[in-house]
Amino acid sequence: MAKEKRKVTAVAIQPELIESSIYLIRGQKVMLSMHLAELYEVEPRTLIQAVKRKVNRFPSDFMFRLTKDEFASLRSQLVILDKGRGRYPKYPPYAFTEHGVAMLSTVLNSERAVHVNINIMRAFVRLRQLIVSNESLGRKIATMERKYDSQFKVVFDAIRELMKPASKTARTIGFKSDDD
Repeated sequence: MAKEKRKVTAVAIQPELIESSIYLIRGQKVMLSMHLAELYEVEPRTLIQAVKRKVNRFPSDFMFRLTKDEFASLRSQLVILDKGRGRYPKYPPYAFTEHGVAMLSTVLNSERAVHVNINIMRAFVRLRQLIVSNESLGRKIATMERKYDSQFKVVFDAIRELMKPASKTARTIGFKSDDD
């Protein structure tokens, strides 16, 4: 009896789930290996093994491993405080930039990986568009402030407050030096 090939249709993943898994680490928007493995429905070690087999496809601007300090900070942010055997990651996860995530679909070699990557790329694009639209809106408000006198200051302050990015989309972790 011939094996039937299972056809994978587009994978439905809520954009909020992906966007909440994007962190700002070392000044870059990244996704962590443990979250990517969950999205791809593979074990985290399977994902890392696939990456290590093709490590030449992942230069340092595509992927890096978190330091112990970054991981400790991340553990507290994700409320991963217990250190039980097999319950939580023992070693610091890898962080994949947008380009690294794109490269993952070539090493995982599955239809699901391709569809998940499409959704992740759309999330990164959406975040970039939000940033650009906020910058554009900020410039327009500054122009209006200069044009009109202080009678609208309260309105402009309120608009600026609403434009502040939500903390869920990009969380910063790690050490911050005095130079930053």
